[in-house]
This record gives sequence, C-alpha cells and structure tokens, in this order.
Amino acid sequence: MNPAAYEPLQHRARTKIVATIGPACRAPDMLARLVGSGVDVFRINMAHGTPQEHNSTISDIREISKDAQRPIGILVDLAGPKIRLGQLTEEPLECRAGDTFRFVRGTQSHEPHDLTSTYEPLVDELDVDDRVLLADGTVAMIVVRKERNEVYCQVTGPGELRSRQGINLPGVKLSVEAMSDVDRENAEWAARSGIDFISLSFVRSPVEVRQLKALVAEANSRAMVISKIEKPEALDNLDEIVQASDGIMVARGDLGVEIDVAEMPVQQKRIIDTCIKYKRPVIVATQMLDSMERSSRPTRAEVTDVANAIIDGADACMLSGETAIGKFPRESVEMMNRIMLSSEKLAERNWKLEDLDFEYEGVHPTSSAVVYHAGQLAKNVDAKVVMVATRSGATALAKSKHRDFIPTIAVSDSEETLRRMTLYWGIGPVAGAPSQANEDLTGFIDAWGRHHGYLVPGDKVVVVTGTGLLAGAHNLIMVHEVR
Repeated sequence: MNPAAYEPLQHRARTKIVATIGPACRAPDMLARLVGSGVDVFRINMAHGTPQEHNSTISDIREISKDAQRPIGILVDLAGPKIRLGQLTEEPLECRAGDTFRFVRGTQSHEPHDLTSTYEPLVDELDVDDRVLLADGTVAMIVVRKERNEVYCQVTGPGELRSRQGINLPGVKLSVEAMSDVDRENAEWAARSGIDFISLSFVRSPVEVRQLKALVAEANSRAMVISKIEKPEALDNLDEIVQASDGIMVARGDLGVEIDVAEMPVQQKRIIDTCIKYKRPVIVATQMLDSMERSSRPTRAEVTDVANAIIDGADACMLSGETAIGKFPRESVEMMNRIMLSSEKLAERNWKLEDLDFEYEGVHPTSSAVVYHAGQLAKNVDAKVVMVATRSGATALAKSKHRDFIPTIAVSDSEETLRRMTLYWGIGPVAGAPSQANEDLTGFIDAWGRHHGYLVPGDKVVVVTGTGLLAGAHNLIMVHEVR
C-alpha cells in the first residue's frame, strides 16, 4: 500500500496540520507516512539545512503528492534577523542571580563574563533598565550601566548559557530589518522554486509584509505571504499586519519571551479573532505537542492547548521539533489529527454560522453570497458534500471561513491553487477535475466519490460553480444526485 495514500475527507480533521521537516522525517518514506497520517503542509525552516537538501526535499514532496494523488503544500520559513550570542569562553556558562556580565563588540568572548552577539549594533541600541532575555527566556538580565563599547547587565533570572543561543530584547527598539540579505536570497529562491507559502519572521509593521510580497511578485510567484507574530510591535500593529498579509502564524516561541508569558493565551485568542475578522488563514505554532519529541504520548496540558486553538478558530496547527527532530514524528501527526477530530465536535456546537459576515475581500459579492447559501442548502437537503470549482482559490477561502462543517472539496485546473488550499480550514483540494462543463464536473464527483467509497448512488452533492454570464463570479448552485 502507498504509505502516502489518505482519503481526502474520511477520518480527516478539518483543521489543517503543518509539519516541520528535519532529520527525523527527511527520508522520503517517512515524509510519505506523515502525509498518510494527515499532514497537509510541510514547513522548511531556512535556519537549518543547505540549498541542496531543500531542493531534494521539495522534489521528494512533489513526487509523494503525485503518487498520493493529493495536493501537499510547502511553506518556507525565512529565518529572519534572529539575534544570538556569539562564542562563549565557557560551555555551559553558569549565570547566578546578581552576577554581572558585560556585552562587548565582536562575535567571540575573551573573558568568562564577556558576552558577544551576532547583532553588531547591540551595544549601541541597549540602554540602562532594558531587559535582556537569553536562551528562550530561561536566563534574564537587566542593563545597569552603559559605556561607549560595552554594556553591563545584572542577572535577575539565573540559569545556564551556551554559545549561539537566542537573545530577546523586549521593548527595545531595534534598527534591524525584518529581512536580511540572506532572507531576500532565500525568498527569491522559494519564489522561483514554486513554493506555496513564505513566512516572514519578526514582523513589526505592514511595510515589511508589503516588501516581501513585492519581491515574490517580481519573481512571478503566487506564493502566499504568512506573517509571523512574535514581537510586541506586531501586536501594536496587528490589524494592519493581518490586512497586509495572506495569512498569519502565531509564533509562540519568541512571542512568549518578548511579552509576559501570562499574556500569551489572551494574545493568541486576540490574533485568531483578528484573522477571523479579516478572513485570513491563521496557524498556531510552537510546542503544541512538545513532549512528543521524547514520548509517544503528549501531556494533558498539551492536548488541551491544541484543543483550545481549534475551538478558538485556528485554521491550522503546526508541529515543530515533534516531527523535525523527535523520536515519534508519525505518532505526533496522528495524535494531532485525533485531537482535532475530537475538538471539532465541540466547535461545531459552539460556532454559529449566522453570526459570520459573508463579505470577503477579493471575492465577488455574488460568489460570497452563493457559497454562504450553498452551506445552508447543503444542510437543508442533507447533502453529503459540497464541491466548489475555483480558479484562484478565493471562493474556497470564503467557504472555509464560514465554518459550517459541511464536508467540502475544491477543484481547480491550477496546481498552484490546489496547493494553496491545503491551508484552508475544511477544504479538501482535489486534483484532476475538468475545468469547464458542469456535466463533466458532476461526472467527476460521482467517479471520485465512488472510487473512495465516500458517495453511493442517491447521495446529494451541492455544486458551486459559474455559468460564465457573470464575469469573475460563482453564480450557480446545483444540487446533484449521485448516479
């Protein structure tokens, strides 16, 4: 049996699963097993790996997708201007409460209590009373004195440091750009390589989002730009950033260090609500099933965390170390899918379709109204599935945002469109459908449904398409009975 084979609708959560590629799952056979377990989108972290490895991985994913006859999306995650410690003289370096350390220029320490950084202007941009968090916030310091070429910090939160661990500077206004020269090169490579989603790290303003979108467009790519919310400035400009982006990632790793960790759940809900308001897909990421890097079972707290993200309205959840370096990558995906299926039952009872606005930016008003009422009609006639025929995917996104729990497949004659729809909640993109006559579409859905054992003669299908009489709009709803 093909390990990537997986039914598009049966036993599948409507919330999408994003899995990070790493040593634990890079082999084609394991990638195929993850697809078979429910992965919709693979994430390539540009902070790790070589261009040759990434090109090979993309080729493997496209081949697996072809064999499985199922679109699989690829997300390239730009590393961004991550600020890190330089080389330490001691490894690990113990930081006791009250100890004083000195940040100096350069990238290599010469004294045990001297610290350096990969961010050259750090000494210039730190001021007295600024907070410095290191190693994902496990070590905390405060600036107590500043001189021309050095900054003195006192330890307020003890712990151990290692070379090249991350530095977070909550509230410090930095001059660093969201995209480094390396990020621009990687974004151009991703656009040329036919990548479906490109995520921008450490976004602070909508201007940075528009710059990446312009770069992608110059490369003749239709890749969706996903903004990662992980800085306090992004929260200050949240509405504008969401509107400028094609999608959002709640990057809880750095965000949970940059802001008070007690505020993290509230801000996550706020970000999701804003994405719902502006009809943007939203991914919740970082440490969702973290213990499954080492254990075959997650903690109860992790299960509850995933469930709450789904109930709040996340379009997708992301696995990071669980699949990239963990001992149980396939089990992590299977567990994520199980939690989603269970949580969506509660979400279905809680969400109210009539409370949702069905006007969508970039979607013809007629199309918006048609997909809204297609869901209502499907309920009334007890249809087994809704099928949306779409060229750009915008109508499918509109259908996704209704959250009406009617099983929905989307067909398109564009492979790029099909892959972008892998991130849309509740939408199962299906390849191979005809692009023209409605009779051909209904024949396709009959054959597809019977082949997968999902439809039997007499089942009803609601089909959303266009007659061609209204340019750029879906203006036709059909109720088709499977023959």
